[in-house]
Amino acid sequence: MSFKAGMEMKISGKIKSGCQSFSVNIGHDTDAVALHFNPRFNEYGDTNTIVCNSKQGGWGSEIREQCFPFVQGEEFKLSITFNNDTFYVKLPEGTMMSFPNRFGDDVFKHMHVKGDVKVISIKIK
Repeated sequence: MSFKAGMEMKISGKIKSGCQSFSVNIGHDTDAVALHFNPRFNEYGDTNTIVCNSKQGGWGSEIREQCFPFVQGEEFKLSITFNNDTFYVKLPEGTMMSFPNRFGDDVFKHMHVKGDVKVISIKIK
């Protein structure tokens, strides 16, 4: 997979009932994560909060988004774009959030989804 600045990644999935959290991770590998997008239903002291972070020689400072359009047991769609300054995530229901591209890179080749979620499709164009 090659995800380049200016491209759009569309992810659709279904959140399992009882899900505590899930994450979408984009970067170079599991130790170099430029975007850790982590909706938390009830985990690590967060309730119905989206937490974003990056990992490069350890985790950085978390950024929290209070808009939470995810529902356990239901499908969702996300759209992610980026440039060498910022990641933009279009949430279900159309809310847009951003997270700094702390790496400053314009190509990422690693992506993984973790947690109680079933991925239906991932499209990059």
